Amino acid sequence: MATTVTVATSGQKLIDLNIKLMCPDCKLMPPNISEEFSSGDLVCADCGLVLGDRIVDTRSEWRTFANDEGDDPSRVGSAANPLLNGPQLDTVISQKDGGSGAARELNRTHGRVTAVKGERNLLQAYKDISAMSEAIGLPKLITDIAKQLFKRVEDEKLLRGKPNESIIAACIFIACRQEGVPRTFKEICTLTQVPKKEIGRCFKVLNEAFHETKVQTMTSENLMARFCSNLRQPMEVQKAAVELTKKARDIGTLAGKSPVSIAAACIYMASNLYNQARPMKDISQVCGVSEVTIKNAYKHLYSERMNLKDERLTDKHIAALPAP
Repeated sequence: MATTVTVATSGQKLIDLNIKLMCPDCKLMPPNISEEFSSGDLVCADCGLVLGDRIVDTRSEWRTFANDEGDDPSRVGSAANPLLNGPQLDTVISQKDGGSGAARELNRTHGRVTAVKGERNLLQAYKDISAMSEAIGLPKLITDIAKQLFKRVEDEKLLRGKPNESIIAACIFIACRQEGVPRTFKEICTLTQVPKKEIGRCFKVLNEAFHETKVQTMTSENLMARFCSNLRQPMEVQKAAVELTKKARDIGTLAGKSPVSIAAACIYMASNLYNQARPMKDISQVCGVSEVTIKNAYKHLYSERMNLKDERLTDKHIAALPAP
């Protein structure tokens, strides 16, 4: 019910244009009216009479804490992506238009016009990181860490002049090391098609720049679980290979050898100890080192085989080892 009040002031008539809604049955003033957002109706809370319908819901479409976080982010599109710059409130034209193709062209044109400077570079780099991570089965956590490292490199201009492929390779390499699932330089080279020296240069710069996230040196134990799993070796072989690695380090038998070479030689010896021998060629393909390298490292282990004995490795086991 709308009411119009006329008030006289200084000889002039002032009209109050405010609309007041009142229940025609209860006729209470002030009225006890509630809004039902689920149905979009205005209802008298006393008698239940519907006083208005099709009320537009102006509330947020999800829970917000505007008092703590500033402006209410309702009705402004998807959630902000911390990996991108700017307010990210752009309008996006849908590509679906029934198959005519006009919307797709509009979407491309709109993207070229409204693209934020530098953002296209970031988006392409993030796509490359995701594709490469999926290719070698890396979890999403490592993918996100690599993206954060890449954005930090871009923001701080740490590797100015370096190609994106080299930076991406170094970021993936560091992310794997930080999360305890390291990959060798050769694996990253094969994945990204970037030379080992270039990855090494980028890695050295980033490792010195990120003081709070410096990565630890890769050890043979870090690689053992993945290599044994790819070779389908039982857990007892993996445990024996880890023990051999520790003993060889204490004795100094394989001092100066790379962690990958040590892991390959210890796996070869452990698999022979437990009658799970695999050809040196298979171990070479999985570990990414040549057969000659594995054979040379195994020679050193075999020469010190009597010093590697423990409760697991008895004289009987040692005697069954094949000569190099």
